[in-house]
Amino acid sequence: MQTILDQLESKRAAARLGGGQKRIDAQHAKGKLTARERLELLLDEGTFEEWDMFVEHRCTDFGMEAQKIPGDGVVTGYGMINGRLVFVFSQDFTVFGGALSEAHAEKICKVMDQAMKVGAPVIGLNDSGGARIQEGVASLGGYADVFQKNVLASGVVPQISLVMGPCAGGAVYSPAMTDFIFMVKDSSYMFVTGPEVVKTVTHEEVTAEELGGGITHSTKSGVADRAFENDVEALLMTRRLFNYLPLNNREKAPRRPCEDPADRMDLSLDTLVPDNANKPYDMKELIVKTVDDGDFFEIQPEYAKNIVVGFARMDGQAIGIVANQPLVLAGCLDIKSSIKAARFVRFCDAFNIPVVTFVDVPGFMPGTAQEYGGIIKHGAKLLYAYAECTVPKITVITRKAYGGAYDVMASKHLRGDVNLAWPHAEIAVMGAKGAVEIIFREDKGDPVKLAAREAEYKTRFANPFIASSRGYVDDVILPHETRKRICRSLVMLASKKLENPWRKHGNIPL
Repeated sequence: MQTILDQLESKRAAARLGGGQKRIDAQHAKGKLTARERLELLLDEGTFEEWDMFVEHRCTDFGMEAQKIPGDGVVTGYGMINGRLVFVFSQDFTVFGGALSEAHAEKICKVMDQAMKVGAPVIGLNDSGGARIQEGVASLGGYADVFQKNVLASGVVPQISLVMGPCAGGAVYSPAMTDFIFMVKDSSYMFVTGPEVVKTVTHEEVTAEELGGGITHSTKSGVADRAFENDVEALLMTRRLFNYLPLNNREKAPRRPCEDPADRMDLSLDTLVPDNANKPYDMKELIVKTVDDGDFFEIQPEYAKNIVVGFARMDGQAIGIVANQPLVLAGCLDIKSSIKAARFVRFCDAFNIPVVTFVDVPGFMPGTAQEYGGIIKHGAKLLYAYAECTVPKITVITRKAYGGAYDVMASKHLRGDVNLAWPHAEIAVMGAKGAVEIIFREDKGDPVKLAAREAEYKTRFANPFIASSRGYVDDVILPHETRKRICRSLVMLASKKLENPWRKHGNIPL
């Protein structure tokens, strides 16, 4: 019996060692943690249950039959994050460079299947050189199997990807189909084709970091949601994000005990919006002063900064926040911001997370670049997302809500549940100056007359009372009572039931 136990322990030790101490040291030398070290940081201490530790590849070509390492380059299983169940896989770069084989893919698919059965999120730690070339099409088939699982799990359980090393070619598409992607600066990258291929085909000279590094994808392409300084920060921030998410699409958004009073008022909000309608202010100040304990977890903070999205809590209830940012492009909606917000709203809707929208939007961004880029179709994505969304929707118009952008930003017409406005809100087809120049074209040569017309238009339309007289705004509130009114609205909406007509799926304007 002791012999068998010793044999088991030696097999376990071999699996834990991965590609060997020399390769572990090389991983550490790059400032990267090993697959198992990452799981130790991600999961609650002592909760990890490993599956398929002894799985080996079945390849016999190119001398691979003599190179077998237990686990085959990926550590899989389940554990807890703050006492809540989560399934995980962590690719091990010390074993064949983390390359994906048929057996490697089967391990990932197994935990994803189980996560779907029990209704728990999946977190994937990606650190792989791509498909295992020695296995040929079998490894490509493995990738496709993982892609299929990603699609079936989408909207059923939350999926989070951490790209913590190379992720190239077909490997990028699995993270791309998950809900959130976190990267690590200077040690992770994602691209469909590497710098060498780019140079050969397009004659562009570019480094791996410039082409697909964490900063590139979190600021330019929008592929990644956040980029962190190192593995430890990425893993700790993933734990923080996890706290806002339900385990599956049948659960309500999680609640936490809260000592921040729901009726807390902040009088400084009364002076947040400048008297000059053309002067910007920081919408994040409103968010931080309104949510529980000033704690706001922003998603894509460095991309499309004219719109702010992220998670927070109100009276302990997890919520999603979407807010125009007047500091950037005056808060205009453009292609990037529309896509960013639409994807976030659809995630919140899929997982029963109420959406709170703060509106200060002068319209859609004009110009040939936007029109040629398809702003009509991309702007419609945000419109579609809000219109389709059935979770509680609370909207606060802080200043401008002009034109079609007023409609798009969770207006009452898109089934907004509670729509509030601050006293200086301007809800109109367009700004006073532009409107007067169109309505009173004949007075264009008379600046005095135009100024009088503009003042008249402002008095009549640049306020929230026309909209509230029609019921498009439920109430005009004082800025300092914003938190109290949102918290009360969330309590009222807790048992909201709304279903869209049956369909296989809609056809969002992609």
